[in-house]
Amino acid sequence: MEVGGDAEEEVRRRSLGEFTAACCHGGAKMAVLGLGKREINHYFTIRNAKFISLVLVVVLVTFHATSRYFGGGDSCEWLLSSGRYLGENVWQPYGCMMHKYKSIEAKTCFSKKRVAFLGDSRIRQLFSSFVKIIEPGPREDEKKHVNIAFQEKSASLYVDFLWYPEANNSMKERLVSWTYEGSARPDVVILGAATWSIKLRGGSSETLQQYKANVTAMAVYLEKLAQHGEVYWVLQEPVNEKVLRKDRKMITNQQMELYNRAAVDAFDAAKRNNRSLVKLFAASRKAALETIEQSDDGLHLPEGTRDIGAMVLMNAVCNKLQRPIDGSCCQTVPSPNLLQKLAACFFVASALILLGLHVLGNNRHHRPVPPDVESLEEKKPASAAAPLGLRAPFQALCRMGVIMTYFYLCDRADLFMKEQKFYTHLTFFIPLIYIFVLGVFYSDNSKETRLLNREQTDEWKGWMQLVILIYHVSGASAFVPVYMHVRVLVAAYLFQTGYGHFSFFWLKGDFGLYRVCQVLFRLNFLVLVLCVVMDRPYQFYYFVPLVTFWFVVIYGMMAMWPQILQKRANASGMWHLGVLLKFLVLLVFICVLAYSQDFFNSVFSFWPFSKLFEVNGSVYEWAFRWKLDRYAVLYGMLFAFVYLVLQKRQVLSEGEGEPLLSPWISTPLLFFSVGTFVTYSVWASSCKNKSECNEMHPYVSVVQISAFILIRNIPGYARSIYSSFFAWFGKISLELFICQYHIWLAADTKGILVLIPGSPSLNILVSTFIFVCVAHEISLITNDLAQVVIPKDTAALLKRMGGVLVLALLALLITRDRRSAPGT
Repeated sequence: MEVGGDAEEEVRRRSLGEFTAACCHGGAKMAVLGLGKREINHYFTIRNAKFISLVLVVVLVTFHATSRYFGGGDSCEWLLSSGRYLGENVWQPYGCMMHKYKSIEAKTCFSKKRVAFLGDSRIRQLFSSFVKIIEPGPREDEKKHVNIAFQEKSASLYVDFLWYPEANNSMKERLVSWTYEGSARPDVVILGAATWSIKLRGGSSETLQQYKANVTAMAVYLEKLAQHGEVYWVLQEPVNEKVLRKDRKMITNQQMELYNRAAVDAFDAAKRNNRSLVKLFAASRKAALETIEQSDDGLHLPEGTRDIGAMVLMNAVCNKLQRPIDGSCCQTVPSPNLLQKLAACFFVASALILLGLHVLGNNRHHRPVPPDVESLEEKKPASAAAPLGLRAPFQALCRMGVIMTYFYLCDRADLFMKEQKFYTHLTFFIPLIYIFVLGVFYSDNSKETRLLNREQTDEWKGWMQLVILIYHVSGASAFVPVYMHVRVLVAAYLFQTGYGHFSFFWLKGDFGLYRVCQVLFRLNFLVLVLCVVMDRPYQFYYFVPLVTFWFVVIYGMMAMWPQILQKRANASGMWHLGVLLKFLVLLVFICVLAYSQDFFNSVFSFWPFSKLFEVNGSVYEWAFRWKLDRYAVLYGMLFAFVYLVLQKRQVLSEGEGEPLLSPWISTPLLFFSVGTFVTYSVWASSCKNKSECNEMHPYVSVVQISAFILIRNIPGYARSIYSSFFAWFGKISLELFICQYHIWLAADTKGILVLIPGSPSLNILVSTFIFVCVAHEISLITNDLAQVVIPKDTAALLKRMGGVLVLALLALLITRDRRSAPGT
């Protein structure tokens, strides 16, 4: 990685302590206490961190690829054989995610199919749990020791339980009958038995030998059935020997293990080409090892364990057909589509061109400090960096290609493992406390003390982004009070969008095409690349469409006639009324969109713009996201307007250590803000239903945002300090939010990426370290490319915009043709 520019080096040096604390977890804290910030900044730079992360990625890719190739890593085998409990009745297969199937999904998967369960009472219970997924609700008590038939007429689905308590000739004859040509053989067969053989014959060794001989004989026919469908042999679950009835005391766990070993040996002997088509089902056994003590009679499994077994079966059969996003077990990797192949060719070509330029001896380029597109001012480097040369864009694209390869390997290729989220209060609040301790520790004096100054807004964005990351990785959306507080954080981001862009246009009056293209490029570059590489719709990364839409709205409102800026308003106070009138028009526009669904659909559902707002042919997701925070941006603009007017009239005291307002106003207003802040939190914590509280959210979120701003800014000493730790993350908050989708979380945010299997704590530390390094690097790449793609010359800019428009239309046409093709 090439680094240039004294200003950037200074920025990086100041950021190193924060980055160290973020990426090195507990060890960083001890290092900080022992060495201090300057020593850490000297020895641990962001450049070194990125080099370490690159080495880690290479090692991890090599390790996982080797394990898959030589170790036979198969997510189907993991699903059927291993796993652990995350919580009561929450089962986590090893290395993959298990989807929770609903009735409609199960019916679709098994439509026009026959499923047969053969075995004893344990298999009957598995059958009952399986049927309960297809048809939820209470069922009549099933008769014992008889065959049971279930039919779902709307899906032409048949599920039968056939009473065969022993693995004997009777069971074998049934299997043989299904192998005959023209017989009504099942599409899925689940069978297993052992307890009756042990019980009836006292667990004798002769019975065990006969059992092995019977299973060996049946294995041949089961292999034939497996050539036309799916066959699962259920290994025997443990028993709770202490509570078994007297006539079952001979059914011991030792006996169960002997019978399981006999079955495994029988199927190993029947393998063809070192591979058996019959799948051994051991997930229920693994789960029962921890729950069998809850069994009422010591033999039959608790209901929760049986339900886990049935859901594992559903995933084993249906995942490859239904392809649920949150069900990575037993899924095959889809082939790259045309756009993904073209993207790969593009990045490879960029790398080849860069190699050619390197051979020809082009000079290195210097990176300018990336500006903040939502800040009031675009600060210039202390010393001007050299202009970007021919090599710069290709070097940026080459780095981007390497990063996108990592994205693809993490969340599209079958290389790394994925696990589902499981929320507990500790997994959310402990990291939260930790990062806030670090945030307080890394506190510095602010360079300026005006309300919502640059350092303070960076700090605000930083800690909010870290909270949102912890919220996502911990699955805290399941806890409604946390969900409602995080909703306010999203609204606060949009508030800052309105505040920052309005302030810029009001003070600068720069409505040029260059400024607009710069903002749109920086907001959308990463997302558009991911839409192609990861084959996701634009609306999937919902926050970027939101801030892009609102930037266009703000620009349109401020640029439209009459253009009312601060200079004009200072000349005549009547222009302030004109601004308020514009706010009123915008409010009416928002209300019409919010309360007229037909109008909303007509605005956002016409091609090609529908590609920006639709998911699966519907604007429902966009409507939901947009309506939740529909007033936040308007409020941010109004807040900026009032603040700048008061500042111009010198109503506010923004000197160092001075309260924002006169003491007789500041003190009661501060107490009122604290009371309001606490009141909102109490209300949000009492929320039991997301939908009801979401209805109130657009109206009350501005209260919490206002209270926070006043608490943070009324005391002079509070405006004089900020957390450089949070501010560092705030500078890359957009990249952090987007990158988490695929290289920190997994399965399109539904699960967690597993780089280090078997050690959740170490895994989250390593994946976080790489994730933060990647986000920071992408922010620099975006800045490099923005300087090249968006020239200041208007004629050149218009030509490039035309080229971009042509490419976008071609991509839309390719996507449209591919998704409308038969079978897609």
